[in-house]
Amino acid sequence: MKKKRLGGAAVALGVVLAVTGLPAQASTGNQAAGARAALPLGPAGLAETRTTQTLQPGLTLTRIVRGAVDPAHHWTVEATIPGGDTSPDPDAPPTTLKDKASADELAADLRGDGFDARAEQVTTPRTTDFAGGTLGWRVRIGSFSSRSAATAERTRVINAGHTGSVTYTGWDGTTTDRGPWRIDVLTIDPRTFRGTLDATHGPDVENRETVSALAADAGAVAAVNAGFFVLDPRSGAPGDPAGVGVYDGRLLSEPVSGRPGFVVHDDGRSAQITRLTWQGRVTARGTSLPLDGVNRVPGLIRNCGGSEGDSPTALPLHDVTCTNPDQLVAFTPEYGANTPKGEGAEAVLDSRGRVLELRSVRGGPLPRGGSSIQATGRHVAALTALARPGERLRLETTLRDDRGRRVTPSPGTDIVNAGPELVRDGRLHVTPATDGMVHPGDPSWYYGWVHKRNPRTLAGTDAAGRTVLVTADGRGTDSLGLSITESAKVARSLGLRDAVNLDGGGSTTMVANGQVINTPSDAAGERPVGDALLVLPRKR
Repeated sequence: MKKKRLGGAAVALGVVLAVTGLPAQASTGNQAAGARAALPLGPAGLAETRTTQTLQPGLTLTRIVRGAVDPAHHWTVEATIPGGDTSPDPDAPPTTLKDKASADELAADLRGDGFDARAEQVTTPRTTDFAGGTLGWRVRIGSFSSRSAATAERTRVINAGHTGSVTYTGWDGTTTDRGPWRIDVLTIDPRTFRGTLDATHGPDVENRETVSALAADAGAVAAVNAGFFVLDPRSGAPGDPAGVGVYDGRLLSEPVSGRPGFVVHDDGRSAQITRLTWQGRVTARGTSLPLDGVNRVPGLIRNCGGSEGDSPTALPLHDVTCTNPDQLVAFTPEYGANTPKGEGAEAVLDSRGRVLELRSVRGGPLPRGGSSIQATGRHVAALTALARPGERLRLETTLRDDRGRRVTPSPGTDIVNAGPELVRDGRLHVTPATDGMVHPGDPSWYYGWVHKRNPRTLAGTDAAGRTVLVTADGRGTDSLGLSITESAKVARSLGLRDAVNLDGGGSTTMVANGQVINTPSDAAGERPVGDALLVLPRKR
């Protein structure tokens, strides 16, 4: 981990602004990102308050609270719909959304069992690369004033032989909802900022840390969670970035091919959103073998977007772990105490890249400053032939942007994985299909992840070159969260000319002055994450 224990007390200057029904308007160059036009959430005229603090020169924190609890919202039970005799696929597993005939059939069965059930059509907005329209039909049961009452009804539903979950109608994303929303905005102004903007993965790549622990360890004034990462051990090593990860200019996790990365520089003077691909090779004696990955469990490709032969796809597919039995993966000293264990072969290298040993079973410790190459399946023979003891293996990795240009990060550059895009050149540019958030044949996934409101973490830059980091609380009655389309509109309303979605949900966390200032949505509290973006004070 980058060990930057920097001193410096934060200065807080509180300014409270009450904003009611301000029209959307262009921002001026001297405004902080949090002090612009009213958020485009709910009807015009909703009460909106903004509290701004200066955490250090060039770094402001603005909290925006819009609207209030809407009496029209209620708790309900959302049933899962089996395939059913009228479904196009009667053998399909139960899902939240299905065709109208299947939803009507389940609603009728539930009413026959004495439940107040109804089938509801779900439509979703068009995005840049997705047509929108009707996603499917859902079935809901009852209307309750409290979560506990809805939970009791869910128990009755389960006892009657059905399944379902408790949900709050304020999370549906209806444009007429009156709130509330709670959003926190960190703005780094390059004209006066003299600190450091840094990305960190913690002590190693394969383990997770909370944002507050990462911030405390580095002495950060503020921090937010960053990219997507492996959570389930069945999908790889928990904590491993599920996409590009560049720290101090070193590629420690390969991109999900073509998906965006958020690029930051230590001086905090600029940031960019760039779509990335990569190539990697290991070479010796004129022979070159293509790499499939960096610092991840061979055969498991979280979020997909890998190479030909991956199943079910080589394209990005979010929250899916693609597989491939034939892999060649490089491990750097930053990975962790031990490389992943399993069948195959592993060439263990010293700090100069010379082969110390060839393990016939993968996994084990690396020498100090050393690295390794692991092979599975048909690549085992090729690595075994290449990795002679004492032979020097040369590793090369190349990043390219969406124009095919080589990207060569400096030691002061970090890149965290992201997606989908939200804003490009000041216009809404929402790309869930391109970035794998549209799952073929599974509209329920899009419904839950893209369409519905969730906690979100956003990042981008404005016309004045300021870097802006945003968190929106969600999954509560006191803060509804944002859909992906709402996230894009909020980013644009904050003046961002380019913006992207980072990891959200239970990962969404913002830290300021040593405290978690938002309300993470996991029942256990703050979630350990794969990496974080840190704002550090000026070196003394």
